[in-house]
Amino acid sequence: MTSAADIEAIRDSVRRLCNGFPGEYWRKHDRDRTYPAEFVTALTEAGYLAALIPEEFGGAGMPMIAAAAIMEEIQHAGCNGAACHAQMYTMGTVLRHGSPAQKQKYLPEIAAGTLRLQAFGVSEPTSGTDTTSLKTFAKKEGDHYIVNGQKIWTSRAEYSDLMLLLARTTPRDQAAKKTEGISVFLVDMRKVVGNGLTIRPIRTMMNHSTTEVFFDDMKIPADSLVGEEGKGFRYILSGMNAERILIASECIGDARWFIDKAVAYAKDRKVFNRPIGQNQGVQFPIAKAYAATEAAALMVRRAAELYDSGADCGAEANMAKMLAAEASWMAADMCVQTHGGFGFAEEFDVERKFREARLYQVAPISTNLILSYLAEHVLGLPRSY
Repeated sequence: MTSAADIEAIRDSVRRLCNGFPGEYWRKHDRDRTYPAEFVTALTEAGYLAALIPEEFGGAGMPMIAAAAIMEEIQHAGCNGAACHAQMYTMGTVLRHGSPAQKQKYLPEIAAGTLRLQAFGVSEPTSGTDTTSLKTFAKKEGDHYIVNGQKIWTSRAEYSDLMLLLARTTPRDQAAKKTEGISVFLVDMRKVVGNGLTIRPIRTMMNHSTTEVFFDDMKIPADSLVGEEGKGFRYILSGMNAERILIASECIGDARWFIDKAVAYAKDRKVFNRPIGQNQGVQFPIAKAYAATEAAALMVRRAAELYDSGADCGAEANMAKMLAAEASWMAADMCVQTHGGFGFAEEFDVERKFREARLYQVAPISTNLILSYLAEHVLGLPRSY
């Protein structure tokens, strides 16, 4: 059982670690579009990336509410957990659906940091979030599979040893349902890069280390298959609640960073011989962003508690992600407005965090799809797509 005191101790420890990675560290990596390897190594050595891996495999065996606190504090400190957050939730597919041999082979090394599992190959250029329409195909031939296709927005592929890959093993027109005939593979990219796997970086508005990957007759062992062939869509769905909760937690951390930054600046900045924070036109947007953030944080906590109890938390996880992303974006916009021209100056870090915060209105799932989910599965309205 993780107590409130335990959670606060975790938060304090994460804050102290993040103090070693100030704004100038992140500005340099953002400017050069480079991977923050030192930060990821520090998190790994502290055991934070193994938070959700059970103790029997060398992890910390923490509950979701503790993992959420870790990600929140990373963002609240002005750092960027996107460099490695996928390792926290992608390993869940192996943990829940992998064979005993796969768990024993990979989870201890992932927990120790000698292996990185940070790449998730799902989205494709033609299908986007319509996952059941993916075209990447894995054909079984004897003791191996041959994979052909393409993925896009596969972040951190250049800096990961393993990739969780979703591919069809049965053509869609031959599957009983569109969600069947899709399988999950754990690919050791060290063995196939340049030998059937090509990785191409995509430069984006924020330093997110995202890529497109191409599979050209990529040969992988048959024991790369996770769980049963054809059941992969269900396997990844079971891990998406964790992803939503953790990213929602990051958004709460971002929002609190923006609010702290705006409050400090509004108190210090004087125009017309008075602090700008004395003006209600400046105060009110900050207060509104604060209220939205605290409300969203309650939903994130609720979703994490339900997840830890083993209850269905699909609606709460989706609402947490949507509300937290909206709160962080509101806070980001407010922070730029509060800073005026200085909000666009690199040295204040506001513009960098502003760009980073915008991502979560779109990824890992768009607001529109969350609303569609709530409309259909919670409110009972007709399916819209």
